[in-house]
Amino acid sequence: MQPWPQNYDPLGNPLLSTLIAALPVVVLLGAIAWLEMKIHLAALLGLGVALTVALFAFHMPVDAALATAGYGAAYGLFPIGWIILNLIFLYQLTVEKGLFAVLRGSLANLAPDPRVQLVLIAFSFGAFFEGAAGFGTPVAVTAAILMQLGFKPLQAAGLSLIANTAPVAYGALGTPIIALAGVTGLDLHALSAMVGRQLPFFSLLVPFWVVWAYAGWRGMLGVWPACLTAGVAFGVPQFLVSNFHGPWLVDIVAAITSMLAVVGLLKFWKPTDGWKPVDSGMRNAECGTPAAAPHPPAPRPQPPDATLIRRAWVPWILLSVLVFIWGVPQVKKQLEAISSPKFEIPRLHNTTVRTFPVVARPTADKPTKPEEAVFKLNWLSATGTGILAAAILAGFYMGFSLAELARVYQRTLWAVRFSLITIAAMLALGYVTKYSGTDATLGLALAKTGALYPFFGTLLGWLGVALTGSDTASNVLFGSLQKITAEQTGINPVLMCAANSSGGVMGKMVDAQSIVVASTATGWYGHEGSILRYVFFHSLALAALVGVLVYLQAYVPPFTGMLVK
Repeated sequence: MQPWPQNYDPLGNPLLSTLIAALPVVVLLGAIAWLEMKIHLAALLGLGVALTVALFAFHMPVDAALATAGYGAAYGLFPIGWIILNLIFLYQLTVEKGLFAVLRGSLANLAPDPRVQLVLIAFSFGAFFEGAAGFGTPVAVTAAILMQLGFKPLQAAGLSLIANTAPVAYGALGTPIIALAGVTGLDLHALSAMVGRQLPFFSLLVPFWVVWAYAGWRGMLGVWPACLTAGVAFGVPQFLVSNFHGPWLVDIVAAITSMLAVVGLLKFWKPTDGWKPVDSGMRNAECGTPAAAPHPPAPRPQPPDATLIRRAWVPWILLSVLVFIWGVPQVKKQLEAISSPKFEIPRLHNTTVRTFPVVARPTADKPTKPEEAVFKLNWLSATGTGILAAAILAGFYMGFSLAELARVYQRTLWAVRFSLITIAAMLALGYVTKYSGTDATLGLALAKTGALYPFFGTLLGWLGVALTGSDTASNVLFGSLQKITAEQTGINPVLMCAANSSGGVMGKMVDAQSIVVASTATGWYGHEGSILRYVFFHSLALAALVGVLVYLQAYVPPFTGMLVK
């Protein structure tokens, strides 16, 4: 069967083709943010539009388009939905035994000021989970904890999304950078080092930014020592490990250093500005009532004894340890050797081919390789399985019987059913845009910006993550395009490929997958439009700042001295 070649200007007019290619994204975001449609319905609507555009504008074969949607939906359920389901299961178990309320109390005693809680939990603690697992894990954990500490659902969700930015490029033990090196053929260590000369600036900025988003300028100034400590203690190791070791342990080392530094600071410093939140209640008229909350809010506990505090931390320590072990490449390889079946997707595997200029112009001895479509059911090595193992061990530790664990799991599955449908539809939409070529049409529009390409090329990475929900996927989609365009314009290709990943991290807070994870973790499913509106300015503003930095690194001394050859 002859592969179907993608056409990035099917209407014979670049502007019209770009507008048509953007239609699924515009419909999806508009339905969520302005029409306030239920997100699983908006996702299904967006998928329908994406299929319509792929079939009738980009002339993708019908069987390939339908197979693409099924492939994306399967990936949405596994591994991403698998992570969310099992993480909420663990959370439910701790809530039922009252230990999550104890954990909340211990954190509140350690850092009574909610601004410091935000820095310690959403930024530093979340970065550890990003480095170990990625795929929405940090937002799910930190949003649930902030919710129980008294943050409103909108705040807990939105602030967790904003905080989970600077670590994303090195998430899941460096997976985005490893994937970027694979698709571009550039040196892995060079890419790791270049990203490590961009993101530390934002690792320093983000703690201040997220507190400002919550408490305003004066509120942020009242805790500047905590913001500075967390940012410096994260940014310096991020630079050192990424430049002198590689991408694998960047977030793990930086996150642990940041947490220890903030905890150490709290031993001899406390905020003294007398700042108080306007309304620390978890529900009010502004935020509404969480729809289909998977758990009731626990009452604020009295300070528990040390033994109870240790018991409350055990499930989360188990989670951290097992997620880290599951993420170690050697362990993952051994687990995959036991069982990791692969399935070539019928009617899609090797049936589509990307064309120039998204990929290099083919030659007789080096033709363009068709796009693979292989679903890997690595059920044993998946991060979600590690989370499930932690939940079961924690459940037995907390005194649950096997029957009780099954009952809670069944209830959790029912509680997150719409989230799973949404994620499946979102990933189906993202895969349709990839295999039909509409994503590349949008990317090429940004790439045709002349001397401003370093700025807009960075925004291309942001667009890629906003579309796919993954910095890894964005690097795979646009890494080759960034390299080719940079070489054509005389710009350092390592810089622009790194910029794709660094700019992409700021799109993580507006992608629908992450928003669904945040809304599910806070029991606020159905209000995703409010979350999107809450974070959209922050996402675009931070992405623009990354673009400015990349522009300076491309053209303006002394920033040009930061380039990695």
